[in-house]
Amino acid sequence: MISGGGRTVVNLLDRIDAGALRATMPLVIASRPCAGVERVRGRVADVRVMPGRIPASELELVLKSHVIEYVVLAGYLQLVNIPASYRGRVINIHPALLPKHGGPGMHGHHVHEAVLAAGDTESGCTVHYADDTFDTGKVILQKRCPVLAGDTPDTLAARVFGLELEALPEAIQMIIGGGA
Repeated sequence: MISGGGRTVVNLLDRIDAGALRATMPLVIASRPCAGVERVRGRVADVRVMPGRIPASELELVLKSHVIEYVVLAGYLQLVNIPASYRGRVINIHPALLPKHGGPGMHGHHVHEAVLAAGDTESGCTVHYADDTFDTGKVILQKRCPVLAGDTPDTLAARVFGLELEALPEAIQMIIGGGA
């Protein structure tokens, strides 16, 4: 599930295509028309825009119709109504070391600005199970990087995004393999 440019989901598709990630992606849901929709169209069987907060019953029907086992929130900015049958099967990537710098409104550059404003000496990303609130689910894994003198939100974002590109496929593989 995406809301933006789709770089994270393209990374996953590239890894699937290369055989580095043993998964399939039959469906991408976007919360709004966005660049990510165009980037994945033609690579995924079903790409659809479902704006707003999707009712759990509607989301469950869509997921089950595509035989989806796990849901990945890859830059999805809506709080998800997780269907009961998918609890413990929805994961999210967050561009900070949770529990710090999480919650409503903490996405993208807002997170990196908060890290810098707090004077943190390290940052990174967190892959966690999603629940009914923003960024509070059980952590699956974290990857860390130093915050450097002279960092800007842009330079920190670039370094953290590099970690995200490794962390999310690693976490997915752990889950599929039964290790998380």
